[in-house]
Amino acid sequence: LGPNGAGKTTLLRMLIGLEKPDRGRVRIGFGVEPVYFDQRREQLDPERSLWATLCPNGGDQVEVHGRPRHVVGYLRDFLFDERQATARVKTLSGGERNRLLLAKLFAQPHNLVVLDEPTNDLDIETLDLLQEVLGEYDGTIVLVSHDRDFLERVVTSTIAVEGAGEIEEYPGGYSDYVTQRRPRASDTDASAPTERKPPKTENRAPKRQAKLGYKDQRELDGLPDRIAGLEAEIAEIERILADTGLYNRDPTGFATATARHDAAANELSAAEERWLELEALREELEASRQEVG
Repeated sequence: LGPNGAGKTTLLRMLIGLEKPDRGRVRIGFGVEPVYFDQRREQLDPERSLWATLCPNGGDQVEVHGRPRHVVGYLRDFLFDERQATARVKTLSGGERNRLLLAKLFAQPHNLVVLDEPTNDLDIETLDLLQEVLGEYDGTIVLVSHDRDFLERVVTSTIAVEGAGEIEEYPGGYSDYVTQRRPRASDTDASAPTERKPPKTENRAPKRQAKLGYKDQRELDGLPDRIAGLEAEIAEIERILADTGLYNRDPTGFATATARHDAAANELSAAEERWLELEALREELEASRQEVG
């Protein structure tokens, strides 16, 4: 963090090799694979589908954290419905386009994410999603932001670019930086993030989650319909398998139905367990919020 024009973006670009330092050198560790999310945002082709945007070379798989994922399932992680996979980018809202940009970013092979002002122009749902994605990321994240609340929730170390070539690192988030920072004669209000009100207390603990995240709440809301659908599918398969002559007439069809019955039963069990887990978490967070209130 630091005032506009202090060199934050230039520092990020030097760290990943997009700009050369005037003197000295940057050494990149072996095996480091960075991806960069800049202030201008990568432009999306409005005529392409969401599917083609994530799979520009064809196919139906994206690689996420070294694992192949079906593109439709991956899009669900970013709050898209299945039917949107084949929709054109130009049909998306601004918030949906930002989510698609994030999905494209995290579908690339990488272990270092560099984000320059990632919260600019994000709606609340996408901002919540970004915080969840970064919280689950097991690589290294370097980000520039003027959003104090976002910094408090995400970062574990603060690098202050104070201007005039002065750079210093402080452990912790924004409030820790304010507590530890030595006053400077050249200080101005512009030297600190300004988009949100500063924390009222120093050395505060990370904020406790007050409610389910957007992605978890969306999943919880959709689970009853999924459970009902699986129950109906299982009942229909059992009706088909009740035909005692099916095996003799169509052994392949019998084997397919049996395999799907077993798979659907496993999916139903997993969905019920997930519903119980999310509902228990929702009730726990609700009770915690009432106690605080």
